[in-house]
Amino acid sequence: MTASKVESGGRLLRVFGIVFGLAVIIGNTIGAGILAAPGEIAGRLPTPALFFGVWIAGGVYALLGALNLAELGAMLPRSGGQYVFARHAFGSYTGFVIGWSDWLSTCASTAAVSIVIGTSVGELVPAMAPFSTWVATATVVVFTAILWRGQRTSGTSQAVTSVLKGLALIALILACFLLRRSAPNAAAPAAAPVGGALFAAIVLSMQSIIYTYDGWNGVVYFSEEVHDPGRDIPRSMLGGVMSVIAIYVLLNLAFAYVLSLSGMANQSLVASSAARALFGPGGYTVVNCLTVLLLISSVNALLLMSSRVPIAMSQDGLFPAAASRVSRSGTPTVSLAASAAVSLGFIASGVFKTVTAIAAFYFVANYIVSFSALFLLRRREPDRPRPYRAWGYPWTTGLALVGSAAFLIGAVVGDTTLSIYALALLAVSYPIYWVGLRVGGRVNESSAGA
Repeated sequence: MTASKVESGGRLLRVFGIVFGLAVIIGNTIGAGILAAPGEIAGRLPTPALFFGVWIAGGVYALLGALNLAELGAMLPRSGGQYVFARHAFGSYTGFVIGWSDWLSTCASTAAVSIVIGTSVGELVPAMAPFSTWVATATVVVFTAILWRGQRTSGTSQAVTSVLKGLALIALILACFLLRRSAPNAAAPAAAPVGGALFAAIVLSMQSIIYTYDGWNGVVYFSEEVHDPGRDIPRSMLGGVMSVIAIYVLLNLAFAYVLSLSGMANQSLVASSAARALFGPGGYTVVNCLTVLLLISSVNALLLMSSRVPIAMSQDGLFPAAASRVSRSGTPTVSLAASAAVSLGFIASGVFKTVTAIAAFYFVANYIVSFSALFLLRRREPDRPRPYRAWGYPWTTGLALVGSAAFLIGAVVGDTTLSIYALALLAVSYPIYWVGLRVGGRVNESSAGA
């Protein structure tokens, strides 16, 4: 389909390339978690081999997941994220559960990130502290207005904010290695746990790290909008995940160089401790500025991603028909407005914390469904064109699937109450799905990616 035909038809435009793919993965993945998680993990795993080993292991898991989801994204080039894979492989109801949980959790994440921006701005400018909720609201509104201008503007804003994020992190890494005033006064390193305690420490650390790496699937939300899905999606995912791994390892090396692992242990915000060691009392200001730079890119990415799920569901009859509307500049106007409105509702009500906590159950379940879909579709549709095939299949796919299942079990054991809530929502989802179909009176059982 040519660009002129796409524009005249009010469809999503095929205008994104590898640069956008890298930008949305980096923008969606790297957030405030990397500034805080190292302290928690250093407290559990106090030796360099264990500490850096789990960070690398988490990166390998993300890399395996990316290489496998890239096959699905290239094979089913529809925008909409993992909803597309779930519905194509397992039918409308599974797609409904994945799509709705993904959309709501992404909107809740938009609210959570915007609230952190508002809090950081209030700490930078004390006069703004009472208005942190308004700053968060303004953040969502401003980025929605930017994205409303069209896909090309959206791609540019994602690229610019991700570059700013990368430059800020590189500056922090260089500052740690070049400006350290003296060797850290490290306490004697704690003894590493052994036996069952070591296993538990590794599992808990991996949970935190996998959350920190989450976001590596960002580009599959835009599969029909990239120039060449068979090339751009795998390269974006590989390059994006490798970039995130490199940044995370270098940041942890930098923090350890300034503070030592024992000095990092159990620090609630390691980046703040490192910045104070480098810049004195002004270090806290540095970290707040860094947090804002990190998170504006995340808001841009999350709004972009959340707007792609309803449009795909609407095309399949699982969301109101109006959500399919797209402007001539390629903006899914109704879907973007709905995503922004839900995010603002979460900010106003404050329930985004509960939603994101419950969504953690679904976030891993979605990956399990996607990896299972790859196995199923390899078997059910062996002759379907696959511009890219997952490296190491079936072993890498199986490893990613087992890792996701283990992580889900750990999440259920770690927070049984929220897991029960998640299962209860799953139980009531089918009646909601059934009523929605009867009210809407339409289900498109054919897949646009078929």
